[in-house]
Amino acid sequence: MPSPMVSIINVSKRFGALQALDEVSLEIPRGAVQCIIGPSGSGKSTLLRCINQLEPTDSGAIFLEDELLGFERKGDKLLELSEGQIAGQRMKTGTVFQRFNLFQHMTARENIVEGPLRVLNRPRGEVMDEAVALLERVGLADKSGAYPAELSGGQQQRVAIARALAMRPKLLLFDEPTSALDPELVGEVLAVMHDLASTGMTMIVVTHELAFARDAASNVVFMDRGRIVEQGLPTTILTEPTEQRTRDFIGAER
Repeated sequence: MPSPMVSIINVSKRFGALQALDEVSLEIPRGAVQCIIGPSGSGKSTLLRCINQLEPTDSGAIFLEDELLGFERKGDKLLELSEGQIAGQRMKTGTVFQRFNLFQHMTARENIVEGPLRVLNRPRGEVMDEAVALLERVGLADKSGAYPAELSGGQQQRVAIARALAMRPKLLLFDEPTSALDPELVGEVLAVMHDLASTGMTMIVVTHELAFARDAASNVVFMDRGRIVEQGLPTTILTEPTEQRTRDFIGAER
């Protein structure tokens, strides 16, 4: 049986008096679309930030393709990795945030090629050609030379997805990618995410878009107060949840 793409084992994280994550454990198979739902403050985004090592965990372990993140074993000891080593591990993941985070002084294509050129040191011609292909893939072939201020929120988020893909990640993390968009722009971003899901890209998606979770997810997790309350197939969690807390949340979202 193949090993999972991501293994999260008893991960906890505290911010002062707030227990953001409380012994969270989760396995995500290769090629899966893992959706995480739950109320604000339930720990969803903190979990993503621990996976891409923007936040260190207090305890527990996270493995990506069987590689322990943030630490290395030396005999019986666990030693923290250097910032450079963590940056190397982080390149295996691509993250799409709520707020696009595009460089405002760069065109759409320039935003996409920045990472592959400066971080991966790939050949410029190859990277430029790939940026054009990625813009076409997200439906923005005609926006190559546009600056972020000239793009709608949905278009900016699609550029952000193309930028993440340009780094050729093994895992894509989406942190509420449609929450900052006007309602009429949500569909164009979700369509790109549906397309990615169909290609076998491993994705972890924090979302309030229950219809997307129902249609695209391999597995759905409901979190509350830093814990996984329940998880399972989308047809189960979103239509026949076991826990009352899950039923209350889904009822309020509809």
